[in-house]
Amino acid sequence: MRKSHGNMFFHVVTDKMNLGAMQVMFKLKDYNGAHIEVKAVEDYKFLNSSYVPVLKQLESANLQKFYFENKLENATKDTTNMKFRNPKYLSILNHLRFYLPEMYPKLHRILFLDDDIVVQKDLTGLWKIDMDGKVNGAVETCFGSFHRYAQYMNFSHPLIKEKFNPKACAWAYGMNFFDLDAWRREKCTEEYHYWQNLNENRTLWKLGTLPPGLITFYSTTKPLDKSWHVLGLGYNPSISMDEIQSAAVVHFNGNMKPWLDIAMTQFKPLWTKHVDYELEFVQACNFGL
Repeated sequence: MRKSHGNMFFHVVTDKMNLGAMQVMFKLKDYNGAHIEVKAVEDYKFLNSSYVPVLKQLESANLQKFYFENKLENATKDTTNMKFRNPKYLSILNHLRFYLPEMYPKLHRILFLDDDIVVQKDLTGLWKIDMDGKVNGAVETCFGSFHRYAQYMNFSHPLIKEKFNPKACAWAYGMNFFDLDAWRREKCTEEYHYWQNLNENRTLWKLGTLPPGLITFYSTTKPLDKSWHVLGLGYNPSISMDEIQSAAVVHFNGNMKPWLDIAMTQFKPLWTKHVDYELEFVQACNFGL
């Protein structure tokens, strides 16, 4: 999402299979004058295996065996490791967040929003924040010894041990305010490529986009007030309603998504109240409403 001369511009990226349906959906309603662009990831031709490390790595026979070979004995005896074998962690849609300056070369700032968030309050105040020359505006998640760098990467590896502080505070993906000019100046995509290439054998970190994000934006992250982004509604039943009500964005990260039957009942209405039941194709969806 970006803001220009008081107007809001939303850039939605999906895949080619879902492109038509999403374009139709967004044309069925008016969004108070907001401009909405829907594109497929395939439209960004520079995102190919000669440039993108995760796409190149997916061509590796060893990696294909690791992610896609399905052995029943592994699934039953090593459930923790099976989590790391989910191929979604190498999905290019997951890794698009590292290519925002190239996807939108004319933009200076952009707000990144995950697809499992609900916006509850006006976000235009983010554009007034002094980023202090930093690239990534994000809410920090650490408390006590939890959500520190040591939990996301392998500090027994000499490269990780040399470059990073294991007690450094982690931050959240899902609502991030990026200064794209600072990103280009700091060459953050090149930094991401450097570390992602080094991690082809998964010795630096095991899964996901958060560890390479923590690495890429290690010294270029600006902490935001926690009320901008409250997380955990997809796994943590103990989040207080006071905290949720004061949040600008709530995030259903975790497996209990609000559109699934396993969603937590106390949080589900935060999402369902925004669903337009009058749309015929929505009525055909099994949202468990």
